[in-house]
Amino acid sequence: MLTNRTDQVESGLADKYAAEFNKTYPNVKVKFEGLTDYDGEVKIRMTSTEYGDVLSIPNNAKVSQYPTFFEPLGTADELSKKYNFTDRATVDNQVYGIANIGSAQGFVYNKAVWEKAGVKEWPKTPEEFLAGLKAIKDKTEATPYYTNYKDMWPLTMWGHALGSIGCDPAGGDKLADTDNPWAPGQPLYVTDKLLFDVVANKLTEADPNTTNWEESKNLIASGKIATMALGSWAVVQMKEAATKAGQNPDDIAYMPFPSQTNGQFCTSVRPDYQYAVNVHSKNKPAAKAWVEWFITKSGDAQAALSISSVKGAPLPSSLTPFEEAGVKFVQMDNKKTEAVDTIDKASEIGLGSPDYRQNIVDTARGAAKGDLNSIFADLNKRWAEARATVGE
Repeated sequence: MLTNRTDQVESGLADKYAAEFNKTYPNVKVKFEGLTDYDGEVKIRMTSTEYGDVLSIPNNAKVSQYPTFFEPLGTADELSKKYNFTDRATVDNQVYGIANIGSAQGFVYNKAVWEKAGVKEWPKTPEEFLAGLKAIKDKTEATPYYTNYKDMWPLTMWGHALGSIGCDPAGGDKLADTDNPWAPGQPLYVTDKLLFDVVANKLTEADPNTTNWEESKNLIASGKIATMALGSWAVVQMKEAATKAGQNPDDIAYMPFPSQTNGQFCTSVRPDYQYAVNVHSKNKPAAKAWVEWFITKSGDAQAALSISSVKGAPLPSSLTPFEEAGVKFVQMDNKKTEAVDTIDKASEIGLGSPDYRQNIVDTARGAAKGDLNSIFADLNKRWAEARATVGE
């Protein structure tokens, strides 16, 4: 199995899962290969037939090409009754990948720091969110928001709130049908403007070039920083950091994006990597058995405080406050994912890459020329031109 979870391989947890699997399937030997640059390395391997028996589908693989590389796991009609998120890897009613987990989208925060600043309820609007961060800056020693700019990938988390704003499962698909995704009121406008405003108001670390992802876990655990935009999958890592540091893990909590629709918070739910079976594998029955067992029997989703893809599974304890507050979980549609990806590639914006949001941060802090309006005008222009080119 090729996996991006190098932490599970290095800690021995992956081998423990394999040992449990062998209690049911004693004649199957499971080997793991953890890859740090997962998408990059697997993309190269997929030019041959040697890319494991089981693998997580890399993000750079086109959905239309799934039948070329992966073995069908069953029909969408059948598997969608058992698992969520199957539409993300479905081609012609065949499912080529099944996610182990999904994540809600919002902010990991240190509840004790926010309460010390006098903010005890989730902000309902971007303006309230900014006011909360300002209160943290004024009343505590903590850095209100941490960009994780240097490691880059955390900046992509801002784009995952598309369905949270407007409570719209088609929030991502609609990008295929508009020339102005960054027009006022549009989800990308709301998220990216908030990022700009957080930085422009000096509510982040002093120098974003010095951020460190691994260290950020310790900083939020110890209350030195208050907030980060991350999927709900990150909560368990911050809680573990708090425990190791002798801090209270219950201080680590999760809040939805500061936006309400008809008085209700919403959170978009996105699948993590989908597990697939190599179409060239010589061990397809064993590979399929591993995929099904890992998702339904290993308990990995529960241990990670993540949303299991198995329908009917209870939410993790980290999201109990969401349930109690009546937050609506919005599973995103993926009917036009490939169309959006094609436009995005032609525009050279990179919705799923950190580059353009790094530019937003740089502009907001005065390290790059321009302002918010010029950034959005340029993004809209490039998107519109790409749509016209793709349409031709």
